[in-house]
Amino acid sequence: MNNKIINFLKKYILNKYVILIIFGVLWLLFFDSYSMMDRLEYGQKCIHLKEEIKHYKNEIKQSQRKMNELESNKDGLERFAREQYLMKREEEDIFIFEEK
Repeated sequence: MNNKIINFLKKYILNKYVILIIFGVLWLLFFDSYSMMDRLEYGQKCIHLKEEIKHYKNEIKQSQRKMNELESNKDGLERFAREQYLMKREEEDIFIFEEK
């Protein structure tokens, strides 16, 4: 029985080509500069960056909508300036409330 196992190991498992192939596969999976671990990490990074692109495209659309509104509406421009830049008319006081 032991002899059959040893012969099997010598013939198939401990063959220099099999060892070389196993070493090559392990090298490609874990240690190479294009390893599977790096590829998985880059895939996750790519997904995250695509989500960021969607987010910033939505922000651009909202900013363009606000800009068009401000350019077309004089009252809206005045309201925006008062709220964002704390501008005021003469004889007018501004009170700022900060939330804690």
